[in-house]
Amino acid sequence: MFDSPLSASAYEILGVAPDVDDDALRKAYRLRLRQSHPDTGGDAALFVQVQRAWDLVGSTDARAAYDRGHGFGTQAAEPQWSGWHAQPAPADTRPRARTHGQPGGWRRERYLGLIREWVGRGVEIDDPYDPALVRSAPHAVRRLLADALAEEETARIVADLGMGYTVWHDVDASGRRGTSDDKLDHVVLGPSGLYGVLSEDFGSPVRLRRGELIGDGVADAPIAELIARMRVIARAAGVRFSGAIVVLPDDDVVMAIEEVGKVRGIPVVVAGRGALSTVLRRGITGARAIGGNEVFDVRTRLQQTVRFV
Repeated sequence: MFDSPLSASAYEILGVAPDVDDDALRKAYRLRLRQSHPDTGGDAALFVQVQRAWDLVGSTDARAAYDRGHGFGTQAAEPQWSGWHAQPAPADTRPRARTHGQPGGWRRERYLGLIREWVGRGVEIDDPYDPALVRSAPHAVRRLLADALAEEETARIVADLGMGYTVWHDVDASGRRGTSDDKLDHVVLGPSGLYGVLSEDFGSPVRLRRGELIGDGVADAPIAELIARMRVIARAAGVRFSGAIVVLPDDDVVMAIEEVGKVRGIPVVVAGRGALSTVLRRGITGARAIGGNEVFDVRTRLQQTVRFV
């Protein structure tokens, strides 16, 4: 929850300043528990957030580690790839999915440009992923980084599915419109079918209404836009998609796997990250499986057609 550039900090959840003393922090935690407890009319999601926030800052050691890693402390965090920096390639030799393109690359590039523009020309940035810098940036800038991280996490999950899968990342879906930000995050081909995948992080819980995502951080119509971009690729390559998958942080979905049904003729699933591999292995209800020589034909068509942003 707190690893997203869009998430409220533990201190914001508890309603205190980062430099509050331990006694005041404990009092704030107890107050927020009472206010958010479902038995007294509070919000269940907020109640869980309050408890998780306390787990992060409730003890001296945990709070010190949290402050270092999130830019609240006076001691700088040690550089490490496991934060918001790009993760290096895996060192293991296990069979992995065939991968093409750079997941999250387009959004990371835009993030780096905008964060430098926001800081100001001529100002040197030691670390564009410094937690304090990211936290203070405009929402639109933080959103770019959050979505890049979401795409990279999806890519890691799909890669671990093995050699039976092929995935294309950051696919150009502009078609004749030529709009630079019309991209399909992932195209995944495996034994259960061919899927268009959208990796998102809206920074807050979402829910479904009439076949579309809604929530405080949701703008436009993500599912409809995903399907429109899939159709651009389908027409260009002469292939049929089996379904569409929207991947969200586990904390932001009501159900780990929620089958939406058909939207504009395409079966759609909204899944938490932890359930993505299950969805891709078993497929979607109503989706057309791809097997035998058709897998090779579809892969060849996509390889000849796909362009990257």
